[in-house]
Amino acid sequence: MANDTLSQQVLEYLSKKGYNRTEAMLRMESANQDVDGRPIPTRVEDSGGVKYGKAFDLLRHWIEENLEIYKPDLRRLLWPVFVYSFLDLVSDFYPHEARIFFSNFSEMFENEHEADLRGLQAIALPEHVGTNEIAKIYQTQRYRATLSQTAFFNLIQFLESKEKEGGAVIVGILQSRLNVVTVERTAEDQFSLAKLLERAKNKEDYPAEDEGIPGHNPGSANIDSSAGSAVLTKLKLGHVTLDAEARQDVLWDLEDEDKTNPPAVGQPSLVEAFEQRIKREESEDIPGRTELPPRPPPLARDVAMEIQRVKENRDRLKVSEKTGGVGPGMNVVMYTFHNTHDGITCLDFSGDYLLVAAGTDMHFIRVWSLDGTPLPGPAQANDQGSRPAASHRLIGHSGPVYAVSFAPATASSDKQQITKAKYLLSSSADKTVRLWSLDAWACLVVYKGHDGPVWDVTWGPFGHYFLTGSHDRTARLWSTDRVDYLRLFVGHDRDVDHVCFHPNSAYIFTGSCDKMVRMWLVTNGYPVRMFTGHTGNITALACSPSGKLLASADDVGTIILWDLAPGKLLKRMRGHGKGGIWSLTWSVESTVVVSGGADGTVRVWDVQIPNDASGQGKVVGEGGAGQKIDGAAQVANVSGPGGKKKAKEVMVTSDQISAFPTKKSPVYKVMFTQQNLVLAGGAYLP
Repeated sequence: MANDTLSQQVLEYLSKKGYNRTEAMLRMESANQDVDGRPIPTRVEDSGGVKYGKAFDLLRHWIEENLEIYKPDLRRLLWPVFVYSFLDLVSDFYPHEARIFFSNFSEMFENEHEADLRGLQAIALPEHVGTNEIAKIYQTQRYRATLSQTAFFNLIQFLESKEKEGGAVIVGILQSRLNVVTVERTAEDQFSLAKLLERAKNKEDYPAEDEGIPGHNPGSANIDSSAGSAVLTKLKLGHVTLDAEARQDVLWDLEDEDKTNPPAVGQPSLVEAFEQRIKREESEDIPGRTELPPRPPPLARDVAMEIQRVKENRDRLKVSEKTGGVGPGMNVVMYTFHNTHDGITCLDFSGDYLLVAAGTDMHFIRVWSLDGTPLPGPAQANDQGSRPAASHRLIGHSGPVYAVSFAPATASSDKQQITKAKYLLSSSADKTVRLWSLDAWACLVVYKGHDGPVWDVTWGPFGHYFLTGSHDRTARLWSTDRVDYLRLFVGHDRDVDHVCFHPNSAYIFTGSCDKMVRMWLVTNGYPVRMFTGHTGNITALACSPSGKLLASADDVGTIILWDLAPGKLLKRMRGHGKGGIWSLTWSVESTVVVSGGADGTVRVWDVQIPNDASGQGKVVGEGGAGQKIDGAAQVANVSGPGGKKKAKEVMVTSDQISAFPTKKSPVYKVMFTQQNLVLAGGAYLP
């Protein structure tokens, strides 16, 4: 009571002196203090480590309650805000709050960022932020995100209206850690009203081409986010023609062939087909000789291979018109390997369609003849003594074999078979690549240089050169006549898992588990394109025979088509189940893509039509677990006893032409022949 009386006397005294608002001011000041006189924080940003959790939760709830057309793009902000909030908590010495924040919100990103979450989970102290590889990537570069202007303005208005509840925290992260690019809505781009409504309808939540770390211009390898417009290196994607002497040799031989076997009525002659092809190639933008790796002078074998290609190209099953998702009828020959005990790791078919090679986890390679005929070779190479066998083992690696690749070859009509497959490359966990002779069935050269398992190896389109990708995050260019590598391609943040050549050999492509695909110039190792947009690890790459398109696939069942010249994403194709798409191949006309993967299906895709994820494909049989494989918008859940779900829904886009399911055989390899027949191979896993 004494304190109350004293306070009343003080207030009366101040009132007499003219201080009429003293009581109101004192009560206002004391309202934000505890009983001990310490200030009580009224803003989230003043509440210590818990501010990040409250701010993130505020942003998440606002996005989920927003209009459906804006949700897909606004959701793309949640991942970078989550990462930078977590790193700030650890850096500001809030380890307990950081663990709570990570456990509360990390689950929502597991499907798309599982690998990054594993890396971030190990961070507990400020010292870890400076040494953790994932943290260093995010700390040293801004995360680029693209939003439509309407969505961005709505976001800023909301954050400003909720400044005290956590909006100021999010604004601080957007300003200091992100590079948010706002774009105007036009009639044709990905932020048009029609595209936004379509994405909302299909519940698509994919990153934009130019999203992520590092921030870069769409389709460009330029990582300077302040560059403004896209700065693209001009590409020369045309086919390389034969030199004059070799071309004349081919013409003479084709003239003789036309005289011996005249073309059918209405069919062009071989000479006409060749001249039309040369005319078309010369009209394209062809790289000069200085822009290509040096090639040995053409041999009689090269001329014979070119002649065979002209024959097969003329007589092929043509797939040149727009298919509209209905046709054409594709022919697929499936080779299934039994009793492998899940030991086969890779497959490849030879270009003459006579051999198939399989790498195993038991450190050896086995080569079979596709028609079962005995393979010639030294007696000691046969498993059954001197008796000829239909397969040979190649032994030499000291670790699992991860990739095999036949040297370029073509079918041959003469008895000498000078165009048959003569060499095989293999890569292994023992960090080496081996070159094998298919005449002597022996190892000729061991190539060393990688500092880790070599995941992939592939021949160049003209032989002589080959390309490798490794756990050491590099790709390397080699030639068969040198034991040291010729060129080193460095730029990926993770393992280089897959590599392939452009048809003119002037460029190469690399795919990594950092979810990026990069395009490099062979002559100087300079990066010319970088493609981002995958939500999973890259599992397959294939460049179209036209040289203008690239197909890439990931382990979440998505195929993306890229237009190389502008460096743009054309479309996504979905239909495979999870587990990975392990192989891609193009038709001769570059109008159809065929894929095979872990779900045990071979799928045929229409390149030319856009997809809307609502079309009807072609049903071809049943899948391994008994579920229908079709082109409808969704594959229904498979229910087991008690109504429990055994499989998730799989969205199938309307550009799927057909699907060929196997019983229980994951498809390791698919390959189009020069006559547009599809070869596929896999191992039966009961």
